[in-house]
Amino acid sequence: MMLPLLLCALYLGVRPAEAAPEADEIIALPGINYQPSFRQFSGFLNASGGKHLHYWFVECEGDPRSCPLVLWLNGGPGCSSLAGLLTEHGPFLIQPDGSTLKTNKYSWNKIANVLYLESPAGVGYSYSDDKEYRTGDTQTAKDNYMALKDFFRLYPEFSENDFYITGESYAGFYVPCLALEVMKDSKINLKGLAIGNGITDYTLDSNSLLYFSYYHGLLDKSIWSRLMSTCCEKTDCDFENPSKACSIAYDVAYSMTLRPKLNMYNLYQPCAEGEPGEIRDYGDRIKAYHPGVMSPQIHSKFSKRLKEMSPLNKTISLGVSCVNDTDVTTYLNNPEVRSTLHIPNDLPSWEICNDKVFSTFARELEDSRDQYLQLLNEKKYRILVYSGDTDMACNFLGIEWFVASLDLELQKSYHPWMYKDGKQSQIAGYAKQYANLTLLTIKGAGHMVPTDNPLVAFQMFRRFINNKPF
Repeated sequence: MMLPLLLCALYLGVRPAEAAPEADEIIALPGINYQPSFRQFSGFLNASGGKHLHYWFVECEGDPRSCPLVLWLNGGPGCSSLAGLLTEHGPFLIQPDGSTLKTNKYSWNKIANVLYLESPAGVGYSYSDDKEYRTGDTQTAKDNYMALKDFFRLYPEFSENDFYITGESYAGFYVPCLALEVMKDSKINLKGLAIGNGITDYTLDSNSLLYFSYYHGLLDKSIWSRLMSTCCEKTDCDFENPSKACSIAYDVAYSMTLRPKLNMYNLYQPCAEGEPGEIRDYGDRIKAYHPGVMSPQIHSKFSKRLKEMSPLNKTISLGVSCVNDTDVTTYLNNPEVRSTLHIPNDLPSWEICNDKVFSTFARELEDSRDQYLQLLNEKKYRILVYSGDTDMACNFLGIEWFVASLDLELQKSYHPWMYKDGKQSQIAGYAKQYANLTLLTIKGAGHMVPTDNPLVAFQMFRRFINNKPF
């Protein structure tokens, strides 16, 4: 059975990974009617304390041994990286019927081996032997590192490949924390990080969101003037420790900004129907969906609200606000798909986000400044910080403020960066170049950049991997 596939791979010019675990190989993936030109694998990587993190690994369409290895992490905390694979930049994109996969011509595995890791334990198919899913920023970084080491044990042929850690949203904390663990390991060839619309600093993200809202027409002049007069001294605004008058103005502004049916993940896109959970009617619940506006203090209040709600027998489900995830959830709970991905029958149904992981997650970081500075001080890692400029969950302005706070050497001032659309060059967004760090925006894209603008996202990714300027 394996011989024809091997000959097919060789015929297509792909050298199969000799040491890859055959038991984890994905054969005849449901939803497609052809054999891909690359190999893919699904299984579990071991972390600490009996934790088993599910992975889906897709080899590069070119020569896997010469392509870089890229780890992708979605955020939450508590949301699955398989959303990144099946709805953003994987080789196949789920279709609305929940059973068909469409080939993605802008898949990142065209130029890289991509490892999608469901982290931490409890997320997606990942599990713990003791079913204990309390964790936090520090433990998650350690478990991700241990899972990565287990990956290299299973796939030693990739141990010398250039390695990049990437992700979006709460992975703004996951990625630099994991990078610090990897940095200590000389056996891993870490080259850089790429973070899309990532959480960086709760205070800056929260304060900047109100500026974003006002200048995008969500607040009128009277509300803005009240905010400025009660919360600000000259140009310095303090929304985190407000006076009573500021608190009232702040609450009004946030109620306008976090209005139900306003798509926080892309301001210019409609809010999809079918999002689960009656608890969405509560203000704390709305804030909880968006890491950029959820400080550890708000998280503590939300956890209390979850406990208060549980005796009321109301549906409490995390899902993704304004995003209908029925298609990907249906697909990944198909028994045939689970069998093909080697998922044990006794594991629970797959959910895009895990309520327990989210509500009990120890948010130990207020910002990721120290992590960035430690990595940049090494002067050998390239960091790409990119933002869809219509995202409100982790808005581009707060991210720009955060990068400015690092006080890095500016090498090229704010300028448009271009992409190719056929024979035409178009403005993709705007960029600043610092020493070892690139800050850029993607025009018209939201929180999930590859979903909203796959062509630009792919050209951005290719340029970063190939160390080309923006």
